[in-house]
Amino acid sequence: MSHVSSPSSQGQAPLRTVQVLGGGNAGSSAHVRSLTAGLVARGVRVTVCAPSESDHAYDFSGAGADHVPVPRSSDPGSVAALRAACADADLVHAHGLHASFRAVLALSGRRTPLIVTWHNGARAEGARAHLLRLLERRVVKAATVVLGTTSGLVDRARRTGARDARLAAVSLPGARRDSGVLSGDKVRAELGVGERPLLLAVGSLERHRGYEVLLDAARGWRFLEPVPLVVVAGEGPLRGELQGRIDREGLPVLLAGRREDVPELLGAADLAVLTGADESRSVFAQEALHAGVPLVAPLTGGVRELVGDAAELVAAGDAEALAGAVVRLLGDEERRRVLRELGERQVGSWPTEDETVAQVLSVYDELTQPRPIG
Repeated sequence: MSHVSSPSSQGQAPLRTVQVLGGGNAGSSAHVRSLTAGLVARGVRVTVCAPSESDHAYDFSGAGADHVPVPRSSDPGSVAALRAACADADLVHAHGLHASFRAVLALSGRRTPLIVTWHNGARAEGARAHLLRLLERRVVKAATVVLGTTSGLVDRARRTGARDARLAAVSLPGARRDSGVLSGDKVRAELGVGERPLLLAVGSLERHRGYEVLLDAARGWRFLEPVPLVVVAGEGPLRGELQGRIDREGLPVLLAGRREDVPELLGAADLAVLTGADESRSVFAQEALHAGVPLVAPLTGGVRELVGDAAELVAAGDAEALAGAVVRLLGDEERRRVLRELGERQVGSWPTEDETVAQVLSVYDELTQPRPIG
């Protein structure tokens, strides 16, 4: 870790920041945990306002933060608890649209600088989509700085009315490049894969993940011998619908439920598959490249910006293209080797946790004045 002198070491009162988190996104939760540890190491006082279950899962307290339990809802009680937690903050940093909206409500009438990080684009349909656009507009106009994890999110913030929108450096916290190497055989035995190729997809069973496209594509490689098995690690409201279709059509797909061993699953996988068309900075895509697993993903701006040439990119929502890419990769060992090499280089181009913390701290320094002790 590079040394950054803390405010207190320069005769100033320590900077105090409040991190506001909704708790519904694994990527943003892991980011806040990593950011918290880095800021505390630099002498910053950190309070994390997040649901209790998020602290249990990510141990913000263990990273040196004060944790204030704040439910995900925007009811008056939650907003009041957040407002009290922000009372003497030098700045507030909110992650995600709904957490940011709560922060805007809590800071109403105060001049505390608000930083907002958008990790993914908000998703909704119909009347709810209109509501989300209104929330976005309210948030970006109130924010002092909006940080977007992709160029597309930065552009979106600017179009929505942000005064200051910037591209954020966001690392993949705690990634292990050799994850799962020793446990691959054990995982394959547990899943009953045998000698079949194993394709891995990870993410909640929700519409935006594009699993219907994955099931369509699975029909396209049933003629292979042996037939590849697709394992989907995740849980969500579409389980019944997806499982019903798998059963009716006899698809080679296993819904494995929520898993805490994604690195080990990747260590057992032959290919990783990402099907969501609006993934901005996919944690799973980053984990796959870190683990050296060839990735097939949708050709969207956010994904291309993240992985470069280190993945097989196909038209979003095109099941036939997805099936074709999988079949070609499984039959082309040299291409898989090239993708692993390209992936290693791409991973080396991503910001480290230390660089991510340094960038955020530089933004904090811009927005705060020296605070003389006494």
